[in-house]
Amino acid sequence: MTQMKFSGTESYVATEDLTMAVNAAVTLERPLLVKGEPGTGKTELAKQVAAALGLPIIEWHIKSTTRAQQGLYEYDAVSRLRDSQLGDARINDINNYIKRGKLWDAFTAPTKTVLLIDEIDKADIEFPNDLLQELDRMEFHVYETGETVRAQIRPIVIITSNNEKELPDAFLRRCFFHFIRFPDMETMKRIVDVHFPGLKDSLLTTALTQFYEIRDMQGLKKKPSTSEVLDWLKLLLAEDLSPEDLRRDGVNALPKLHGALLKNEQDVQLFERLAFMARRQR
Repeated sequence: MTQMKFSGTESYVATEDLTMAVNAAVTLERPLLVKGEPGTGKTELAKQVAAALGLPIIEWHIKSTTRAQQGLYEYDAVSRLRDSQLGDARINDINNYIKRGKLWDAFTAPTKTVLLIDEIDKADIEFPNDLLQELDRMEFHVYETGETVRAQIRPIVIITSNNEKELPDAFLRRCFFHFIRFPDMETMKRIVDVHFPGLKDSLLTTALTQFYEIRDMQGLKKKPSTSEVLDWLKLLLAEDLSPEDLRRDGVNALPKLHGALLKNEQDVQLFERLAFMARRQR
């Protein structure tokens, strides 16, 4: 079989180190663990890998209440008990009460798939450990039926984390790791060009310079992300603002349409305090 190679897509700018990480994980047949701050395109990466390689994607979005067992299967004993009391013939086949999870779907898919386990750090700390064997061996046992579900075609597993909590060492050993660094100015210009081709360079440079100044602001609680700067640029274009319209001085410290970039009152107040101090110094 020809080795699959990912090199980004027309709608996703992948840096050289990121494409190298994806291809290394595919070659090693190990899960790719992708970390990085929210909004840097971790979830989108899995979708773009699937699109680039022509593979279907199975998405498992993790919540704080998600249990590892749900990724394998769930046995609905309550429904079976209820049906037995009603004399329902369905109780004769236990498979009627087993709900397949995302790993089961990925393991038994007729073709190679991309399995996204999104935001694994949202779940309980034991969650990654509970999936160790299954992701390592690519199989699991269904106790209620006695069968073993085994992957005939290994899926490409991409796991994302926002770094909200540390993951267990045993889990990390089984993954190929990549940290998505926040894009520098030139990379960000390439990303913007994908979404807004033909954007005037003067407006783009002024907007991005201001964006990076905001990110570098001392005391900022939440730095704006890639997705937020794209929203901001979309608004700037919709309002037909010019580079001159974006210029700030000490009196007007808040950026234009700041609600796209600043997402909590503490950060807005930080800029308001700067403006207040600038006015007092005049």
